[in-house]
Amino acid sequence: MYDVVIAGGGPVGLFLASELALADCSVVVLEREIDPRPPLGALPLGLRGLNAGSAETFHRRGLLEPLLKASGLDAATIGADPEADRAPAPRSVAHFAGITLDPGDIDPAALAHRLPGPAMDGFMTSLEAIGEVLAEHAATLGVSIVRGAGVTAVAQDDRMVTVTAGGRDYAARWLVGCDGGRSTVRRLADFEFTGTAPLFTGYVAQVTFADPHALPLGFHLTPTGMYLRTPLEGHLGMMDFDGGAFDRSQPLTREHLQSVLRRVSGTEVTLKEVHLASSFTDRAMQATTYRRGRILLAGDAAHIHSPLGGQGLNLGIGDAMNLGWKLAATVRGDAPDGLLDTYTAERHPIGAAILDWSRAQVATMNPGPHAPALRQLVRDLMDTPDGTTHVHRRTSGLFHHYDLGGEQPLVGRTAPDFRLTDGTGLGDLLHEGHGVLLDFTPRRGLSEQAEPWQERVRYVSGRPRNDLGFEALLVRPDGIVAWADGPAAPAGEALHSTLARWFART
Repeated sequence: MYDVVIAGGGPVGLFLASELALADCSVVVLEREIDPRPPLGALPLGLRGLNAGSAETFHRRGLLEPLLKASGLDAATIGADPEADRAPAPRSVAHFAGITLDPGDIDPAALAHRLPGPAMDGFMTSLEAIGEVLAEHAATLGVSIVRGAGVTAVAQDDRMVTVTAGGRDYAARWLVGCDGGRSTVRRLADFEFTGTAPLFTGYVAQVTFADPHALPLGFHLTPTGMYLRTPLEGHLGMMDFDGGAFDRSQPLTREHLQSVLRRVSGTEVTLKEVHLASSFTDRAMQATTYRRGRILLAGDAAHIHSPLGGQGLNLGIGDAMNLGWKLAATVRGDAPDGLLDTYTAERHPIGAAILDWSRAQVATMNPGPHAPALRQLVRDLMDTPDGTTHVHRRTSGLFHHYDLGGEQPLVGRTAPDFRLTDGTGLGDLLHEGHGVLLDFTPRRGLSEQAEPWQERVRYVSGRPRNDLGFEALLVRPDGIVAWADGPAAPAGEALHSTLARWFART
């Protein structure tokens, strides 16, 4: 019997599997696809953007450098000099409904508690590169990956789950569905999935243009939809506001794609050949809970929305990082009461907010006689320091907040990459997946207080180059600050109580 079966071998499933294996759980990943490098994962259709929060997550597990290398990027692309006194200004900011924004308009004063480190900005990569890095990492940790094993049946009782996939049964103590927006696990386990119907059918395709100069590069909103042409060879994206009627209902022929493109672009452009194509919608749905008994959901299995702004993959990586250490502690039997329930409590509001962010963009782009006026109003609001800063805070992945109680503004947020005078950064200390207690002014017996949790929490003392006004912090394995102390921190929960809340005693 496995500790955990994960359905779905995409980035979310592989990341979660690695988190569990890092904590010595036995894990098997069941993947429906046989080919580990599916065509839709490669460039150009596999192009994906990781935001700064996801870059930081990969850094905290020692995976950022391998991913940058696999993506053909240099670490300097997104990093900052750790010797610097303060974090640099963001070098990019996401668009909103196709409205491009100037990162120079971001108000640095609104980006509190940032320190220079290896992961300061997001970057473009591909599903193929992410999959290769995560699969290698998972294999190194002993994760079994079974391909050609789509889930067909699920049964659970109060002590185990039985999963049928690829013609055989797998028994485990827990099952996590990471099997995408049309999740079989979600359907078989009878999760309630609610939300809003689509307004458009979207298309991504790799094509050969007979007349490439007839279609300019860039993101173009039109009176009938949207089209996107990137510098990547033959890369084409479109949105047709047909109520989502076409998605997966008919073959994606050259004739159909050309008809849609001519209608939304207002040109007579000709597609000479279609090499690869896929469709999607802006249907925005979310499971009402991420757990039913011994079955959990993560990634697109738990929530789906339009790809506008590139938030889907980042949201799923965040799910995996949040769930991994909590489920591992539950498997080991050393989880405090209710720890696993905090997965839904913390991640569901984040997912709901991103679904609304997606809906707002679709509403702004929806064609109609009033659309130009609405878009101009949104553009005017976004094209201000407050508007641009708001978009950055909502999309960078650095400013999500979990309500952990108390008034200290850093508690419940991602920890700054504090760097000790010996050059060690907080991200380096999190590579093994343990919690970290940082004690900047060793005193008051924090080391003794942490001793009963020494197998769960790593105690580290030393002066940082910049303490941001803090004297000590407790950081969870997912990089979230659980407790902070010092002149900058209002009095709150005692360290002992916080440790007991998140970690079992040794």
